[in-house]
Amino acid sequence: MKLKKGSFLWYLYLDKLYCLLSVRNVKALLEYFKLLDVHHNSTLNGRQFPKCFLWVVTWVLVINLDLRLVADVLFYHFLRHVTNWKRRQITRVFNMLDWDAVGEIGFDQFYMLVCILLAQQNHLEQQFIFRHSRPVFELLGELRVGQENFHMYNFLFNIKESELREFYRDFDITGDCRLNYKEFKLFTIVTMEKYQEKQKAENEKALLKMKTFYEVNENPIQNHLGINVSEIII
Repeated sequence: MKLKKGSFLWYLYLDKLYCLLSVRNVKALLEYFKLLDVHHNSTLNGRQFPKCFLWVVTWVLVINLDLRLVADVLFYHFLRHVTNWKRRQITRVFNMLDWDAVGEIGFDQFYMLVCILLAQQNHLEQQFIFRHSRPVFELLGELRVGQENFHMYNFLFNIKESELREFYRDFDITGDCRLNYKEFKLFTIVTMEKYQEKQKAENEKALLKMKTFYEVNENPIQNHLGINVSEIII
């Protein structure tokens, strides 16, 4: 998934440690959400909109967005405006977020979605699942999560097929091919540890590459600046 450059979400900042928005960003997102409620009745029903409503949706999205409930038609055009998702993916996400099956989503669900989108944009999927394991678990299933749930929503969290098989083999303690929350939480902890090890290895590799570069070019730089470059490399 890619956020479309220039869209409203493109300018929001997601904290990389906790995978949450700042208070200022939340307030802006709330105002953005309200603008979608063109009827000002705290609920939007896609079946009420005329054919010419598309240009209204586009106008609203380009300018800003806040309120309590976003209906399926607006939800679809919003995600088409800010992402490259296809209709089937958007429908799946809407059904996932529509916890009460009333054809609408509230700001809490909308905020959760935006954080998922920003986490994916910044390659922080594992960090997000770890920090918000309970909400993610509840989105994927009720009491237990089966493999079919992960397959259905894998485009949100980018879990590889090999990792998914290993995941159920190692963490399905009860052996029923469905994970309870404790098993899922254990998975997020192990996944986060692997992610941190990978990040550490990549940082060390980048540092070694930089150090090698400066060592190779030490003499020209040293002669030009009159300093020993290797001494400033940590």
